[in-house]
Amino acid sequence: MITLTINDREVSVYGTATILEAAASVGIKIPTLCYFKGLDSFGGCRMCLVEIERVPRLQTACTVRVTEGMVVRTESEAITAARRAMLEFLLINHPLDCPVCDKAGECDLQDLVAIYGAHEGRFLEGKRTHPENFNDPFIVRNMDRCILCTRCTRMCDGPQGAYAIAVTGRGSHSFIEPFSGGRYNCEYCGNCLTVCPVGAIMSRLHRHSYRPWYVEREVETVCGFCGVGCTMVLQMRGGSIIRTMPYVGEGAVTGSYGSAGSAAPAQGLNKGLLCVRGRFGYDYLENNERLETPLIRKKGILEPVTWDEALSYVASGLKDVKAVHGAKSIGAIASGRCTNEDNYMLQKLMRFVIGTNNIDSSARFYYSPAQSYLERIFGHGVTANLIPGIANADGVLVAGGDPTAINPILGLQVRALWRKRGKIIVVGTPSGLRRFVNYEIKPHPYLEEAVLGAIVTRLAAKKGFRGENDNIEKYIKATAMPGEQLLKKANVSKEIVDQAAEDLAMMKSAVVIIGPELMERPGASKNLFLVSAIAYLTDARIFLLSERPNYQGVIDMGCAPDILPGGRPIEADVLQHKIKDADVADHKIPEHKIKDTAWTKAPVRKGLNLFAMIEAALEGNLKALYVMGENPVFNFPDRRKIENALSKVDFLIVHDIFMTETARRADVVLPAAAWTEKDGTFTNLERRLQRVRSGIPTMPGRGSVSYHRGGGADKRPEWKTLAGIGRLMGMKENYLTSSDVWEEVSRVSTLHAGLSYDRIAGGNTIWPYGSEPFRGVEGEFEVEAPGMPPAMDDGKIYLLQERQLYHSGSITRKSKALMSISCEAHVLLNAGFAERCGLKDGDKVIVTTETGSLTLPVKTDREIPENVAYVPNNFDNVSPLGIIGYTVDGYLGSISLSGNVVTITKADGPSDAAAGEGYGDKKE
Repeated sequence: MITLTINDREVSVYGTATILEAAASVGIKIPTLCYFKGLDSFGGCRMCLVEIERVPRLQTACTVRVTEGMVVRTESEAITAARRAMLEFLLINHPLDCPVCDKAGECDLQDLVAIYGAHEGRFLEGKRTHPENFNDPFIVRNMDRCILCTRCTRMCDGPQGAYAIAVTGRGSHSFIEPFSGGRYNCEYCGNCLTVCPVGAIMSRLHRHSYRPWYVEREVETVCGFCGVGCTMVLQMRGGSIIRTMPYVGEGAVTGSYGSAGSAAPAQGLNKGLLCVRGRFGYDYLENNERLETPLIRKKGILEPVTWDEALSYVASGLKDVKAVHGAKSIGAIASGRCTNEDNYMLQKLMRFVIGTNNIDSSARFYYSPAQSYLERIFGHGVTANLIPGIANADGVLVAGGDPTAINPILGLQVRALWRKRGKIIVVGTPSGLRRFVNYEIKPHPYLEEAVLGAIVTRLAAKKGFRGENDNIEKYIKATAMPGEQLLKKANVSKEIVDQAAEDLAMMKSAVVIIGPELMERPGASKNLFLVSAIAYLTDARIFLLSERPNYQGVIDMGCAPDILPGGRPIEADVLQHKIKDADVADHKIPEHKIKDTAWTKAPVRKGLNLFAMIEAALEGNLKALYVMGENPVFNFPDRRKIENALSKVDFLIVHDIFMTETARRADVVLPAAAWTEKDGTFTNLERRLQRVRSGIPTMPGRGSVSYHRGGGADKRPEWKTLAGIGRLMGMKENYLTSSDVWEEVSRVSTLHAGLSYDRIAGGNTIWPYGSEPFRGVEGEFEVEAPGMPPAMDDGKIYLLQERQLYHSGSITRKSKALMSISCEAHVLLNAGFAERCGLKDGDKVIVTTETGSLTLPVKTDREIPENVAYVPNNFDNVSPLGIIGYTVDGYLGSISLSGNVVTITKADGPSDAAAGEGYGDKKE
């Protein structure tokens, strides 16, 4: 520690601190314009000038490090005069349009001029002008107001790693622009909006419609788009969100956010950053198509009814099905978009009220099978690693998807690792990391196994075995060395594989990031094992990408056919649900719960998973299905099969916020609350528990009530609706708030024992949350044909799902903001392949599989493999998954895409290159 004196106060800080940071640590505020916490110090605005004893000139507090015995003064006549002079220089060209500027009321320059002056300028020459720019969908640029603090460029080049803007021009003609001019070529994260201290870069969505004094309340919550769990702030007026901002903590331009007494870590795990979805995509919540009233199908038509009628109808319908066909004929689909409380209540309804373990979620596609498999290899909690730690590693292997698109803020940590000279090895084509790799490993899809196997065998030869895990070492030794011919077929050279193995062998602190695409291939267990082998040989931390905000919570709440809340297997049923006298005496359980609790044990027999429920429905054995926050008709593969299965279900209940493709087929449709409209918790991909807070006023004893868009719509959180159905079916418990539900979770789940909302709000509730994790599954795994090479590529074109940065499933098609930048589907083809076929960007083509076809415009990219066609699964009437079949991996239980070989023909007739044939046809 170093001790110095600031304004006659003794201050002790670490030696790496600057004077600015030291002063802030004791509440002494030094004005700044170019400084922003998290960005490299610049020292350009000169507003933070201070006097240092025995130093002849004023110094910038943001760049000077503290030294032992240093004496600093932050205010004096000389300092005030210098700051006034700097402001006078800034106002030479800055327009005096505060009354119409969107930044008025939260402008740092405006605030400092009010404190220091100057009240009039001495410079008579005319101000420079620069036309206002509206080329971008989310951002309006007014460079007349720019003070060249470079916060935005340092944000873009630093934490964001987009390198989209720079200072262009010289002298008084310097402006912040893209290198090419015109529209930004960027990811539209909007983080430049956070750091801009004036009105130079502003949001178009809030142009002339937002002022800080419009904000009635600010609510700290967690983003509901992906599994990172970024801390953010909802700025509310009435029941409407008028702006979302990252939680930026101390040193923010717009002040410190968060509820009183909040102990959230400064800036959250996202460190004051948001992606385009989190910052701009919230407007789907107020889309006019939101469901507001329960609907029951009467004479073939969905008719509005009251909540009481709807809940009674659902309860009686489920009772009737159970009475006639038994509990085993009823199933449920939980949601990775819903809170832990919602998912817990759904499994309670199924398991402890109805009496069936038939419950699962779309986490079954890849997330839960991958986690289960990894835990069988390495033990529980293997994926519970901290996202900010990625940047501190010395290397990372990414396989199976683009983290900058699936989990953007996690992807930024990978970029940060690169800036610290770490090695990034990517197996695949993550476009967001292209400029951050020294060499590319882009195998043809379905031949990743050859590349991964080659890396594993070379790495094992270099590193040897530690003897810590006999089973995985046995399978590594059995892995066949792919020959050069197979690598050539995969479009990867032996030299690149050797280099990757060499780089991995040199890593002392490695990270492995696994995405969903690795799990969608035939032989998924082999791919996952090979990546696990690399993690084992390098002793790497493992991260599993999560497309939904609460996939981990779905698992932890027991929304699976073979596990209970807390992740305990059905066979280890410790949930006896008996209230002990000690609990009552210690007041651990509220009095109103004691008299009503009537638990039963969970069914002993394992239930049906997602795929088994679909098959049971097709066979006529699944008679009732409760779908919460999911859209199987659009989001699951093989639409015809899914539609056929749902048509054979006698009683279909859909609980959602929009009239989805699945909801249109339901017998009952129940409106749901969105993540900004309810209190509860999410569990992110680190397995960190986080508080979700409602931005909508709540009435006691009811769900959240929304007053926007005409007001009065009852936005009940899902747990409240489910509890109402449960009580009508005989459940005794009564829940007034989400905290009542969570209190029960903390009692019945050994993993969550003793956790309260207050403790979770601290932001540091990381697995295993102080409890004893479940043990006893390590080493129990198998690998499909460990010594066999993969099947040879047959030269066909495969249709795959493109996971876009600008969308999150099908829900963001209701966001006007996100649709303004990505408004229609396309088929993404290799540019060289398209040129040979006579295709160019914008041409309409027909993409045909054995089960259906899509007509789409072409978009080209030279970086993707030639034997794939990528189509996003985000837009109305365009579902590539719908025309793809699937099988279930026998080792993992995950989904494997099949029937996705396509032909591509021009919509207006064949091209010259195609000679009338489909471009995907194999030519003999």
